[in-house]
Amino acid sequence: MPLTEPYDDHLPPEDRSAAASGAGEVGEASAGASASAGPGDAPGSRGATGPGGAAGFPDTAGSADAAGFGGAAGSADGAVSGDAAGQVDAADPVDVGGGSADSDPADDGGAPEPEPVLPEPVRQRIVTLTAAVLPTLPSDEVPVPLRRVAKFAPNRRARLGAPAIAAQLTSDPLFRQRVSARVLADAGDLGAAVVEGTAPAAADPVEVGALAYLARPRGWRDLIEASGAAVRAEADSAVVAELVREAEQRATRAEHDRAVARVEAEKLRDELARVREELGQLREESRQLARSLRETQARERRANELLATERGRAARAAADAEAELRRARARLAEAEAAAGAARASAKEARTVDEARLWLLLETISQAAVGLRRELALDPVELLPADVVAATSADQPGVTAGAATRARDTDDPARLDQLLALPRAHLVVDGYNVTKRGFGEMSLEQQRKRLISGLGGIAAQTGDEVTVVFDGAERIPGLPPAPRGVRVLFSRKGETADELIRRLVRAEPPGRPVVVISSDREVADGVRRHGAYPLGADSLLRRLARS
Repeated sequence: MPLTEPYDDHLPPEDRSAAASGAGEVGEASAGASASAGPGDAPGSRGATGPGGAAGFPDTAGSADAAGFGGAAGSADGAVSGDAAGQVDAADPVDVGGGSADSDPADDGGAPEPEPVLPEPVRQRIVTLTAAVLPTLPSDEVPVPLRRVAKFAPNRRARLGAPAIAAQLTSDPLFRQRVSARVLADAGDLGAAVVEGTAPAAADPVEVGALAYLARPRGWRDLIEASGAAVRAEADSAVVAELVREAEQRATRAEHDRAVARVEAEKLRDELARVREELGQLREESRQLARSLRETQARERRANELLATERGRAARAAADAEAELRRARARLAEAEAAAGAARASAKEARTVDEARLWLLLETISQAAVGLRRELALDPVELLPADVVAATSADQPGVTAGAATRARDTDDPARLDQLLALPRAHLVVDGYNVTKRGFGEMSLEQQRKRLISGLGGIAAQTGDEVTVVFDGAERIPGLPPAPRGVRVLFSRKGETADELIRRLVRAEPPGRPVVVISSDREVADGVRRHGAYPLGADSLLRRLARS
């Protein structure tokens, strides 16, 4: 295949032979037109240009030889022989008509052979090598169509100038000879081996094919054919590897599906066993229900018999009841008259009772005042929570039955209802509330914000407020607590939860104690001692509303 045609190994043999014969015919037609051009005319003149050359090249460089890849200019297949690795001067005469070790049959009077079928990787490598050599050639040795391509950036030269480079290599043996000299010099030992017509076993077949096409030593067509076979073998190996990988993946998926099917089968067997067991139970229940139905039907028959008997008795009883009703109505009239008289007397008695009750309450009030005066009881400043804050000793438990008054609720208005109770005591689990409401702040800022908010609640309700924080000792630098707010820190070896429970146990039974904490253990513990546990969200909403 010519340098610019796609790789057509996938075509049937008759199509490939037809394409090769077509390329040969065009090469023969162009041989006569190119014979008149001497070696010095090769860089600056070209033969007649067809639409794409013998091999279908697109004429992107402005002029392309009508012959195929290697089929023009008097059969320059052997232009580079054993001395091709040396430097070729632009002024030296080049014998493009023969003298090589593997000249075309046209030199012996036969028809020129068509360009060989090049694998796509070999064609791309030839273009890449030529594009790399172009900037190193003197400007007068670079053909006119390629002088603009030589100025392209390295990454664009082979991509954009590929059609022009391919056409020039096909139609200009002198240019190909100069390029091969530079390429073989850069290839080193591999280039020398290719010039000798051999290729090392470990060499890249694509590189060998490209060098063989440019240098064209004896047997260069065989080297290109071997390179194509190696490339096809690698492609076939890749296809086989891909098929093997897909087969392994399908086998893995099949094994996975088989394992899933086994698990599903086990589940279905277990489900079937359970359904059979339930079916047996349902059958037993059905037999029991059938027996119960028969017994119920027997009892129904007996009940119908008893009903008929009772209907007779009821008819007689109705007659007796009617007579009794008439007598009761007469007694009711007498009772209503007596009730009127009783209501009048009861009103008088209630007036007397209210006077007696007022007198009793007044007596109790005066007695309480006298008892306080006699006992000399002054208003106390010490509260139970102050005692707990001053000592770490546990207090005895609460009396039985106090837990019956504790209720847990998430109603936002529940906190306001409890704080409205007289002499209520609000106990707050400090860090439990702050980390839930404003955990992005530092601990010091959390404490300040909570304590200031609780000061507002204490000022509004007049209730006793105690906030408890974890800490072995009091943290220095803490601002003074607002009026009505007590700030406590747990002792070393004691948690804030334990201190909260001690505060609740210290309160007398009957006093409303509200504990704010979202900790379930704290809520359960204080509930057993008669407190009202509420979540941290209720207090946070109350603080936000304030």
